[in-house]
Amino acid sequence: MNKPTTLPKDTPDMIEPIKRPDLLTVEEAKVMTLSRMTELFTKHLNPGQLHFMKLLGFHKIKIEHAEGMYYYDQNGRAILDFFGGFGSLAFGHNHPRIVAARKQFQDERRQEIAIAFMSQYASALAHNLAACSPGDLDMVFLGSSGSEAMEAAIKVAERAAGPKRPKIVYAENSFHGKTKGVLSITDGQLYRGDFKLVDNTVRIPFGDIDAVENLFRSDPEIGVIVLETIQGGGGIISAPNAYWQKLRALCDQYGVLWVADEVQCGFGRSGRFYAFEHAGVVPDVTALAKSLGGGKAAVGAMIARREVYMKAYGTPKTAMIHAMATFGGIGEACVTAIEAINILYDEHLIDNAAETGNYLLEQLEGLKAKYPAMIKDVRGQGLMIGLEFHDFSKTVPVVLRPVLAILDDKLKGSLPGFIGSHLLRDHGVLVAFTEYNRNVVRLEPPLICQHENVDRFIAALDEVLSRGIVRIVKDFVKAQVK
Repeated sequence: MNKPTTLPKDTPDMIEPIKRPDLLTVEEAKVMTLSRMTELFTKHLNPGQLHFMKLLGFHKIKIEHAEGMYYYDQNGRAILDFFGGFGSLAFGHNHPRIVAARKQFQDERRQEIAIAFMSQYASALAHNLAACSPGDLDMVFLGSSGSEAMEAAIKVAERAAGPKRPKIVYAENSFHGKTKGVLSITDGQLYRGDFKLVDNTVRIPFGDIDAVENLFRSDPEIGVIVLETIQGGGGIISAPNAYWQKLRALCDQYGVLWVADEVQCGFGRSGRFYAFEHAGVVPDVTALAKSLGGGKAAVGAMIARREVYMKAYGTPKTAMIHAMATFGGIGEACVTAIEAINILYDEHLIDNAAETGNYLLEQLEGLKAKYPAMIKDVRGQGLMIGLEFHDFSKTVPVVLRPVLAILDDKLKGSLPGFIGSHLLRDHGVLVAFTEYNRNVVRLEPPLICQHENVDRFIAALDEVLSRGIVRIVKDFVKAQVK
């Protein structure tokens, strides 16, 4: 039945009561069957995404609850989480201290939205972020997502750079968000699509300091450079410390503002609070999100050097140009982030990310040596690791390689997809993938990850790889026809 395109007009003589739509309750949502979930997901959310879920077998799983390092499905099976929500779950699922802090906030009926007044919770969170940040990174903007935090970062840098230096530099294979502004500096046609984006941007190779220097020298309109410290969607790609040190020097020399996107690699994931700290340098502006919300709230933050912030917004006349939105600094979200930062240090999770990350890298290097025909590279810092597989043609006997080589581009991502599917189906282990280099499996387990979790993951991966390429493919095909 078609919905009416016009609403009936009320008259003084006839005001009809509002009819309750066909609404689902919270309890009905909780007990929803997989078939009903599939129906509603296809009808109202993303049927294209469901196609890929079906390919990998992810559509057969309904998560009932989650705790620590594990999801638990409709059959009570524990699924080890080495995906970590693209770095959003530093504390694992439902960390008891975060759950308790949120419950206390609710029980005390504290204020959520109080934007007419100063917020003690937003103020405390801003203080904590400044305390964790090196140098004079101490002016904070609070939002609800990584995209919003990066939008704020670009805006403050662009205003501080001034109208005579409007150009913004970004890197190949970058990912900074999906909102229109940061989409203009996100290097992926899949995301950029046919949107009309801003045109004051310049693209350079990631990690090429000579390209940066040549651009700064040749174009006086360059005002801002924006880089992920570790590229996530690009396949877990980093640059050597010397690159960041020279970048800092070049930005100072040419008066260019450096924005470091730490939305995914920050908040302790690399083994330091910020990944750029490994190089002993400080950007002009940075951004955090994901795990800042403790796995229970959507929180993003831009942190800028005071000098930069005040140049952009430092007068009463300009202060409201980019003031917080309605949900920036919302009460319970701020309390969640405050508790999350305290846990990060109280439980030594940054140190654990470094130590357990090194252990994971060592174990993966062992598998690389054991399966050189399949594993091409292992790389990363802390608990942000990329496991790159060879193109399909390189994994088969030499005589077959010329035949399959012409299909390598179309088959990119197939082997990681097969392996990820087997890990989930046969071993209850969840991994992620990357946007641009589809041959990379992305590993971002919670920072609470222990050696025994690594051992379980390595044993599962070892078993799958031991089948060999032919059986891996056959097993995947068999699973599709069941």
